[in-house]
Amino acid sequence: MIIERTHYLQKIISHKWNRKVKIITGIRRCGKSFLLFDLYKHHLLESGVPEDHIIEVALDRKEHAAYRNPIVLGEYVLSRASNHKEQYYVFIDEIQMSYKVKNSDVDESSVPEEDRDLLYTTFYDTLNDLLSKKYLDVYVTGSNSKMLSSDIVTNFRDRGSEIRVFPLSFSEFYSFVGGEKADAFEEYLTYGGMPLAVLEPDETEKRSYLNALHKRVYLKDIVERYKLKDDTILDALVDSLYSAVGSLTNTHKQANTAGSRLGIPTSDHTIKNYLDYLEDAYLFKHAKRYDVKGRKYYCTPLKYYATDVGLRNAKLNYRQQERSHLMENIIFNELVIRGFAVDVGVVEVVTKGEDGKRAQVQYEIDFIVNTGSQKIYIQSALNVDTDEKRTQETCSLKNSGDFFRKIVVLDGNQKLWTDEDGISYVGVIPFLLDKALL
Repeated sequence: MIIERTHYLQKIISHKWNRKVKIITGIRRCGKSFLLFDLYKHHLLESGVPEDHIIEVALDRKEHAAYRNPIVLGEYVLSRASNHKEQYYVFIDEIQMSYKVKNSDVDESSVPEEDRDLLYTTFYDTLNDLLSKKYLDVYVTGSNSKMLSSDIVTNFRDRGSEIRVFPLSFSEFYSFVGGEKADAFEEYLTYGGMPLAVLEPDETEKRSYLNALHKRVYLKDIVERYKLKDDTILDALVDSLYSAVGSLTNTHKQANTAGSRLGIPTSDHTIKNYLDYLEDAYLFKHAKRYDVKGRKYYCTPLKYYATDVGLRNAKLNYRQQERSHLMENIIFNELVIRGFAVDVGVVEVVTKGEDGKRAQVQYEIDFIVNTGSQKIYIQSALNVDTDEKRTQETCSLKNSGDFFRKIVVLDGNQKLWTDEDGISYVGVIPFLLDKALL
């Protein structure tokens, strides 16, 4: 059974032979290796590329352990690409498992201490050398406790092209499971889009798999990567973020909460570091708040969204299933997957109280989708079935002071319609399935 990832496959194809290392990034177990070694390889073979012109190295496999030496790796690839007049594709999986090798020909004592990293050959050196060969097109994946894929992207800068892979979007999920759209959305809302969880038919096994990913993979990776003494505070922070997805997160408040609940003194700086670690591991992504009328960003607080709602639900043991929060999280992920820059909007409105005094009140637009010079305002709401509810959900949109497009995404499968104020309404299911709506 194969889940097609057409969106990402097309991205890889568009970066083919661009003279950069293609770096496939994303949360662990989201399907990076399958995308490269199965789907993209199949595409190349179907396009007429000879199989012996696709050089595959999986550094996590025992038979490829010798190639963890970057020098040996480079030599192996060049030996396979024997005809320099033909084109070869190089796939390297789990590149971070390559260790550095010291140059024994140089007297270390003659090298300044600050330059001693240069005594070592690393996989960066090997990849740069391979990149210089015009007959090679190089692709790598990798992320674990030793090195996150975000580190690889940072170190390659303009010599690398990042292709970010996410868990299955709802459209990818539905194209695989089929059936009634409403039933499929309910399952997605609960178990998310991690590929192996989607492929697992047994619900108990789904839950066990997703829970184990958190404990044995993601949090363990972070603890090992950053040499944390334990994961007590980190684990509590993850629970707190998952419990309040889409809510404003203040590092000072989080530190105080950890101190009072766990009895462990924690600084704002520590919480900020942990938030960065969680984003580097692709477990969460933050959204900044943007003052629509003032045209400026607020530095704090930020909003954090889970990369996969199934992982979120499993970590909380399927408690706190607030539908509105989960739907908002799914919409945010969909917008990011589509490549949009996404902010949270803030609209300040002057109101007059019963005492006649004027006051400024802040209203929120769930998402501002930036499409170059244009913007689209999106509000997530379970329903607008009363005048009061409709007024509440559209107040910020009506007071934005501009004429950008405005959409309210509702729970369900409602077709797109527009009211007398020019605000569009559509069900979350067609919104997620039909990219043309944006």
